[in-house]
Amino acid sequence: MADSIFPGIETHKGGHYAVLDAGAHVLAWTPRGQNPVLWVSPLAVFAPGTAVRGGIPVVFPWFGAGPSGDRKPSHGFARTAAWRRTAVTNDLATSGRLEVRHALDATGLDASGLGSEPFEAELVSEFTAGQLSVSLVVRNPGPGAFRYEEALHTYLAVSDVGAVSVDGLSGCTYLDKVAGAAAVQDGPVRFTGETDRIYRHTAEVVVDDPDWGRRIAVGKQGSANTVVWNPGREKGTALADVGPNWPGFVCVEAGNVGDDAIELGPGEEQILTQTLRLS
Repeated sequence: MADSIFPGIETHKGGHYAVLDAGAHVLAWTPRGQNPVLWVSPLAVFAPGTAVRGGIPVVFPWFGAGPSGDRKPSHGFARTAAWRRTAVTNDLATSGRLEVRHALDATGLDASGLGSEPFEAELVSEFTAGQLSVSLVVRNPGPGAFRYEEALHTYLAVSDVGAVSVDGLSGCTYLDKVAGAAAVQDGPVRFTGETDRIYRHTAEVVVDDPDWGRRIAVGKQGSANTVVWNPGREKGTALADVGPNWPGFVCVEAGNVGDDAIELGPGEEQILTQTLRLS
C-alpha cells in the first residue's frame, strides 16, 4: 500500500491487515501462515477517483446503476469518496485486535449524485487473527426519509473459481442477472461461466476451496441479500483491471439492494455487518 498515493492503515503484525482512507476500503486480511483471504487484482489501479479492483469496496448509496437504472458512478460514490479516518484502536500487542473507523457525509459531495437527503455513514473495520468484521453504519440526520442501497462488495481469494463452491444458499430464490430471470438455488453454487446473482438470504454462507484446503465462512447481520459474482472468462478478460486473473476470486457480498433497499426515517440508523472466518 503506497501511502503517497492512498493513505491508510497497514500492519504485518500477526498477519497482514490493511484499510485505505480512500473509500474506507479494506484491502487485506491475511492471518499469519494463510493465503490471502481478500483478493486484490494484480492489475488494480490506485488513482484518485478510481475504484480499486479487489478487497472490500463499499457500495452505497445505490447498487449497480441504482433502482432507476441510470445512476453513475456504478455502485455509488462511497467507494471512491474521501472518507475521514476518525479513530484507530491498535491492541495487536495485547489482545491481537486492530479497529479502524472512517466517516463520510454529504459535505463536499456532488449533490446531483445524491439528491437532497443528508446522511451520515461510518465504516468500522475490525481485524483479528480469527475474524475480519466490517460494519457499515448509516444514519439519517435529516427531517425526511432517506432511501438507499448498500453492499460490502467482498472479493474472496480462491485457488480457482471453477474448483470452489458456495454452500448455504440452497432453496433460496435469486435474481439471475445473466439470464434476466428469477430462479431457486438447488444445492451449492458452482461456477461454470459468468455468475451474477442476488439472493434473498439472511444467514451465513461458506466458500469451500478444497484445492487450498480451507473454507471461508461469510456471516452477516442487517442484510436481506447475498450477492454472488464472478465475471467468467469472456467478461473477466475484457476488464482492464482483471484480465487473465478472473479465476482467482469470487465475490460474496452482504447487502440490501433492489426491493430490499433501506428506508430510514428521521433520526434512524441501520447497521450492515459482514464477518469472515477461516475453517
